[in-house]
Amino acid sequence: MSEEKLSARAWTMILAGAAVVTLSMGVRQAFGLFLPPMGPDLQIGRESFGLAVAVQNLLFGLAQPFVGAWADRHGAGKVIAGGGLLYLLGLAVAAVAADFMGLMLGFGVMVGLAMAGATFVVVLGAVGRIAPPHKRTLAFGIVTAGGSLGQFLVVPLAQVFIDAFDWRIALWLLAGLIVLILPLAIGLKGKPEGAGAADGPPLKEALAEAGAHPSFWLLNLGFFVCGFHIAFVGTHLPAFLRDEGLSAGVGAACLALIGLFNILGSAAWGAWGSRGSKKHLLALLYALRGVAIAGLLFFPITTTSVLIFAAAFGFLWLGTVPLTNGLVAQIYGVRNLSALGGIVFLSHQVGAFVGAWLAGLAFTVLGSYDAVWIASIGLAVMAALANLPVRQESLRTQPA
Repeated sequence: MSEEKLSARAWTMILAGAAVVTLSMGVRQAFGLFLPPMGPDLQIGRESFGLAVAVQNLLFGLAQPFVGAWADRHGAGKVIAGGGLLYLLGLAVAAVAADFMGLMLGFGVMVGLAMAGATFVVVLGAVGRIAPPHKRTLAFGIVTAGGSLGQFLVVPLAQVFIDAFDWRIALWLLAGLIVLILPLAIGLKGKPEGAGAADGPPLKEALAEAGAHPSFWLLNLGFFVCGFHIAFVGTHLPAFLRDEGLSAGVGAACLALIGLFNILGSAAWGAWGSRGSKKHLLALLYALRGVAIAGLLFFPITTTSVLIFAAAFGFLWLGTVPLTNGLVAQIYGVRNLSALGGIVFLSHQVGAFVGAWLAGLAFTVLGSYDAVWIASIGLAVMAALANLPVRQESLRTQPA
């Protein structure tokens, strides 16, 4: 019997979702470029900027299970449009900020809440319900690659805006890109189709079932480490490279290169996850992250060495997303995928909060990022080991 193919409707949702993630994640990954020019103008240090980004990540995660549950019940289109509108307003508030509180309100609170409605979890929940099981992780990988495409395209564009104008105008121009999320949400509109027991129990029972299942918490632990790595590198890598004597352009090039290689990486890890053991792939991915960071610290910091690091780390950047969400769908079903995936993503964002804020604090106290880089290697090993005991067997009854 031939494998079921992705329908035209599924491809519409996948491509619209990938475009939404391209814009929302692309703009977000450019925020690290604003640290050097914003600091002197707003009279804030790296710790304060890192705190605003950390609050953004934390609110992104805290809101995600609730926003995901709403999307599971009422559909993704309206949630994504609402998230895009709030994102736009948050960038506008940051663009006119006069002090730290304005930055915190725009970058921290408003963009953080907006991201919960306009990024991976809501989009993947909609795509996961329409894609056939054997194609689901591949579809997740395609959507996740959209976030990397945005990083590759938007981050260098943001640096051009900052250099040509100033950081305030650059934020207004990025806000213009976010407007495009509103029409793209139409491609993901519609209420989810009804799901039976094969796709998962009602939400209250699903929460109890996942909470009593050790593998659910192991996935949470691994995703915490992922968030730590992503936020630390995305927020502080440009400043770290400036400290090492490299130009702002090198930092922007590294973030763009991370995005470029993650286009390939997200699709590759998603495709591999459709055919192989997702937990073993996750363990391998986290272990390779540790190797990449160790290589950065071992070799002298030059333009060539950091570009090689960016390419290697980029291939590992968001490959965790299709694999982790694929495991959630495989084990617990797709009926509550956005809600359960949102809880796992909350762990990711708690890790992101710690990574963004703690790195800035460590630099203020210690004068360097060395301790955070070393901690990142240890966390990579911990995440690799945490994924190995995950039980991949489905808890759902399988159709005949």
